[in-house]
Amino acid sequence: MKAIQFKEYGKPDVLRVVDVPVPPLKAGGVLIKVKAAGVNFADTARRYGQYLAKTPLPYIPGAEVAGIVAEVSPEVTNFKPGDRVVALTEDGGYAEIASLDQSQLVKIPDQVDFNQAASILGQGLSAYHILKTSGQIKKGETVLVHAAAGGVGTLAVQLAKLMGAGAVIATASSSEKLKLAVSLGADDGINYTEDNWHKKVLSSTGGKGTDIILEMVGGDIFKNSLKCMAPNGRLVIYGRAGGKETLFDPAVLMQRNISVVGFWLVHILKNPQLYKESVEELLQYIGEGKLQLVIGGALPLEEAKRAHELLEGRMTKGKLVLNP
Repeated sequence: MKAIQFKEYGKPDVLRVVDVPVPPLKAGGVLIKVKAAGVNFADTARRYGQYLAKTPLPYIPGAEVAGIVAEVSPEVTNFKPGDRVVALTEDGGYAEIASLDQSQLVKIPDQVDFNQAASILGQGLSAYHILKTSGQIKKGETVLVHAAAGGVGTLAVQLAKLMGAGAVIATASSSEKLKLAVSLGADDGINYTEDNWHKKVLSSTGGKGTDIILEMVGGDIFKNSLKCMAPNGRLVIYGRAGGKETLFDPAVLMQRNISVVGFWLVHILKNPQLYKESVEELLQYIGEGKLQLVIGGALPLEEAKRAHELLEGRMTKGKLVLNP
């Protein structure tokens, strides 16, 4: 089968189209004919060797897969060949066939296509649990979503409203991206590349500040985010796109009882029941038209290098997927 693999860490050009053996069918497992694989910043971190967990070489990236069950092991009773399924996995998604454990699989409703299903997993689950599990969102609270035109951001804007947020403030790097966020339900849009953007957030909230902030850049974005938080606010860190260590005085947290919480999706996946219920709820939102997915591009598998270049160059809106 064809797959995308890298044998050394580095820039997008280390990604290669290769022919590799079909992965083995394990006990309790299934083989999936991949129809769509999601592309994430985590994939680029893996490629650079900078992911939170060690990335072995050679490596086939891709944690989000949607497709059709091709074969099942004798122990599998809940799935059969022909079933449309979606799953999160450690690796192997950038390929024509993926080998998965049945516990990773969730059936895709008829109203949801493969690209949509692959687009909701990593980023949808992250947005969902950043708000609900780590952010402990309460009805009527104000939520600030950084990078609101991105994969997590576009979903977080909508999910915050579905979870009862009183107001959602979106930040992005251009007026075009802010228009997208507002079209998805954001009540205000602020360009975070402009000076004193945090003061505009305070103005938007009548001086109170925001109750929850979704932050994934670090550096000055993190520090200025702390300046526009409401008392008892929660800032949830789910990435470090800036790539640098951020130092700050913890006394800033004490002044307004601010909490800084880290989020890593891996720990949600360690609870199979929570994982399955969350995915099913997200797929239901899509099927019912309550959650709009922004798919910024669907590229052939062979163009994985281009997909990574687009993602790292911040030339995308919403989600990128690969179609084997």
